Parts: sequence; C-alpha cells; structure tokens
Amino acid sequence: MPNLSQWRAARGRQALYSALRRFFAAEGYLEVETPLLIPTPGMEPHINAFEARFVPETNVGVERPLYLHTSPEYAMKRLLADGAGPLFQLCKVFRNGEVSTTHNPEFTMLEFYRPQADYHAIMADLEGALAEAGRSATEGETGADPAFFTRTPYARLTVRDAVLRATGVDIRVHSDGPSLKQAAEAIGVRTGDAENFDDVFFHLFLQRVETGLGFDRPTFLIEYPASMAALSRLKPGDTAVAERVELYAKGLELANGFSELTDPAEQRARLLEEQDLRRRLGRSVYALDERFLDAVGRMPPSAGIAVGLDRILMLLLGVQRISEVLLFPAHEFV
Repeated sequence: MPNLSQWRAARGRQALYSALRRFFAAEGYLEVETPLLIPTPGMEPHINAFEARFVPETNVGVERPLYLHTSPEYAMKRLLADGAGPLFQLCKVFRNGEVSTTHNPEFTMLEFYRPQADYHAIMADLEGALAEAGRSATEGETGADPAFFTRTPYARLTVRDAVLRATGVDIRVHSDGPSLKQAAEAIGVRTGDAENFDDVFFHLFLQRVETGLGFDRPTFLIEYPASMAALSRLKPGDTAVAERVELYAKGLELANGFSELTDPAEQRARLLEEQDLRRRLGRSVYALDERFLDAVGRMPPSAGIAVGLDRILMLLLGVQRISEVLLFPAHEFV
C-alpha cells in the first residue's frame, strides 16, 4: 500500500494541479488534451519511446507500431499552426528505461505554448505559474523550503557564464571538441572516449556545473550552444547560441523550452541529423512526422516549455526520491 509520504504527496499533487489550472486560465490559456498513443514519436537521440502494436479487429486500419508519446509537443504545435491561442496541457508522458531516484518511465508533464512570444515571455509565465503553485501546494505542509518557488524573479544565467563560473572554462574560446576536451581534462573532468563538442560539454556540465545550479532560488539556464538547439531557433544577432532555456532548482533539471523554430527546412535537417545519431547509437530510428513538419512552417512566432511536475512536487515537499511522490512508482515492476 502507499505509505504516509505518498498519500501526503497525493494531496500536494491535487493542490499543485489546481493552482496551475487557475494560473493558466487567468492568463488566457486554453487547456487541451492530445493523444497519448501516436504514430511517430519525438526524435531526441537519448530518449526511447514505448512501442505498442496496433492490431485491427475491424476492417479499419492495418497492423503497425504505435508509440506512447514522450511529449505532447508535436501535437500541440499542430494546434498552434492551425490558429490556436495560448495552450497548456497536464498529461502523462512515457520514456522507456528511465528509472532512477529522479526518473520514472511514466511521469507527469506540464507543457504550454504562447504564440507571438519568445523564450523571455515563456520564462515569465513559468515563473508566475510555479510561484502560484508554491504558495498553494505547500499550504499547511512542512518541507525543505516551501517558499522556494515564490522567490521571484528567478535567476537568468547563460550556459557560457554558468560553465565559466563553475570551471573557469570559456566555451566560446574552447569551441571545438579537441580544445574543450583538453580544457576539461586539465581541471580533472573525466571525458572518456568523448571527442565532439557536445559529448565533451555534457561530461563537463554534469560533473562540474549542473549540481550547483539553483540553490538560492530557481535558475533559468539560457542560450545553449547552437549545436544543442533541438527545436529552438538561433538567437538573432548571435547565431552561435540558440534561444533554448532550461530551469534548474537545487541541482535538478525541471524544464526545457524554446523560442520555437518555424523554419521547416531547418527542422527537417535537424531531425535527419538526429535520425543518423540514433542509428549510430544503436537506438530505434523513427520515421519523420510529416504533419509536424508541415505545422512548423505554418506556426506563428511562438515559445513553449515542458515541465516535469513530479520533480516540482519533490522540491515543494522536500523529498529526495521520485518514488516518494508517486502512489505506484516503477520499482513495483522493474
């Protein structure tokens, strides 16, 4: 049976969801539902989708693989392309194999998008939403720091500055794989067989930077190197960086968002690169989602962000393991 901590978290979860819905409704957002079961999952190189085979029992459809979504992003961007206003969603998402003290293969995501906005606007919306949630979800509770998310404004820190402060390494100076590897190993960072810039960067970031982020107050990490743009646009006037943002609190990544890319040719090229990387890593290679690519070219300038709500709840309640905020965590079956 769930223990007392898990029941406490269930009450906190109810208050968290209610507070988020109040905030987004007041800001003019529409809550939407998109399918959990989809024909084409996201292409992120290090995320694997759960496959669920469709077997027709009527005369409609053919047998084929479907997937539990890893994010509602593609579907929500199709809604933006068709003229929707600000959108948000609270939903379950699924990522195969992810089990740790801070990962569960089924978890809850808040994802929201605002048209005619950039990543600065989406950071402000998230800051307001979490401040409201922090006040509501911890009412009557004692935790590590119930007021933590109400400490606005949150810090904004570029990736370059974060690495420089923590390590003394300037990633603009050491802008290629061999140079960054040499600089990282000179300060004792273990880089293994990593050779390219992105792989070396993540060794440096995970070992020396991430765990020190967001302790006084939540911190938005902004302006990632262009090679890590994912689905974000490059920054006008400085194409060496992308308008990508991640939120960190007490060394834990909580959210990932973008000023959205609206160039379908560039988006196709990036997805093809990710397909190739997945192939080289020995992971399943998914087909391109042509409806999503069509939507990218019709989207207005927009910004969006995805937030892991189980981790938000962990921090609000002052617990260390994701299993403490789930009534039925994955360790029951793995």
